[in-house]
Amino acid sequence: MSKTSALDRIWARISKCGDFPILSRSLHATVAAMNDEDCDFSAMVQVVLSDFSLTQKVLRLANSAMYRVFGGNITTVSRALTVLGADAVVHLVIGFKILEHFRDSESSRTDVEVELHRAILSSCVARALTVQDDPLVAEEAVICALMRQTGRLLVAVYLDGEWNQIRLQAEANVDESEACRAVLGATFDDIGREAASRWRLPYVIQSGLEAFDPNATGEEDHAQRLRAITSYSTDVTDVLTRQSLSDAQRDVSISSLADRYGVALAMDPTVLAAKSISLACGGAGAAILREIAELRANVTASRGGMLVPQMRILAGTNDLRALSATPALELALAVACETVSEALGCARTVAFVMDDSGIFRARVGFGSNIDEALSGLSFGSAFEPDVFHLAIRNSVAILIDNARAPKMIARLPGWYRVTFGDTHSFVLLPVTGANQSTVALLYGDWSDAQQRRKFSCDEMVALNELARELGRSFLWQFPD
Repeated sequence: MSKTSALDRIWARISKCGDFPILSRSLHATVAAMNDEDCDFSAMVQVVLSDFSLTQKVLRLANSAMYRVFGGNITTVSRALTVLGADAVVHLVIGFKILEHFRDSESSRTDVEVELHRAILSSCVARALTVQDDPLVAEEAVICALMRQTGRLLVAVYLDGEWNQIRLQAEANVDESEACRAVLGATFDDIGREAASRWRLPYVIQSGLEAFDPNATGEEDHAQRLRAITSYSTDVTDVLTRQSLSDAQRDVSISSLADRYGVALAMDPTVLAAKSISLACGGAGAAILREIAELRANVTASRGGMLVPQMRILAGTNDLRALSATPALELALAVACETVSEALGCARTVAFVMDDSGIFRARVGFGSNIDEALSGLSFGSAFEPDVFHLAIRNSVAILIDNARAPKMIARLPGWYRVTFGDTHSFVLLPVTGANQSTVALLYGDWSDAQQRRKFSCDEMVALNELARELGRSFLWQFPD
């Protein structure tokens, strides 16, 4: 099947769904308002005012630090347009309407939500690269990055049968672009460019979607830079959202991309890599990645007909977040212990909390006969050559596969061997509070009959996130 016939078939099927033409007309009106040389902004103002959320985005941008030199608090869209410039606002509107269309689409499948979050993450990367640029350039870069993901969204939402075929091939290690071409006769990028053309997006956006060639000569500098940002944002998003990739492997992959794109983006590769990696460690980027991880866990759970450990941990972490800013500590500890117990199938779970004298005392526990044992479970924070003191000096979870191994028995404190002598394996999860010091330790174990399997990378990441969230419950109690 030729690419042209495939794209025509796709658009014919998409148009039958009814809601897609509404998006097309909306985008046509937005671009037409920008291209109207006689426009007095009234048409553009009406487009913005028609959506409350969009109005707030435009006003927030106009009142940002970059524009405070214009003086005063900007409260009208008309004034915001004169300050920001019509083109910058139009590009913001385009991105907003595309994202809102797919967010509000009737398809509520989890895999579609994953693709939508990927698109948002890619636009976050583009914005981070252009945060110091003119707002017009920044919004152009965001739209280009978003449109590179739009081809995937269109297929996932409107062609779910073909989408599933492509995903099955990709899971069998077939290159995704080749799988897409085999099923549809066109790649996701082809479909994204076709959408930009049919929506009549500005020429600079369509040009920015062309394939990036680092060796190209004679190109317009602006268009070539947009292509570099778009391509880099897409590649970084692919790395950040790749499953079962360790932090070290992620950092190496992003550093390699930074070396490749550094010249085209006029950035030192080390700075570029650090800026990109930081997206995974905090702020909006980290939040999006957490959402993607939870959505993927949801997909896995729906396939298996049960809640997988990672999803249970993520759900428990969300329960912790939903507590008040200063929750009763006992409640937060109970939520965390219950989450570990239910997610990992532990025989027992215990939360140790350090008191004012530096003693870690058991405060909450779940499991067989644990209530009677709690009062006798404690250990000091002063160093001892055992695994519990190793854990409180660590920043991530520790899994002990075989507590009966001779070398491990030597590292177990006497109080532990007396109380938990039937343990086959256990996990220790340090919880840090102010100054990154350990204020609590979550413990979970498995008996001989259970013989806990090894953790997956995703489960370890989820456990550590649970500990970080629990740590926030201590910040108000142990401030700096």
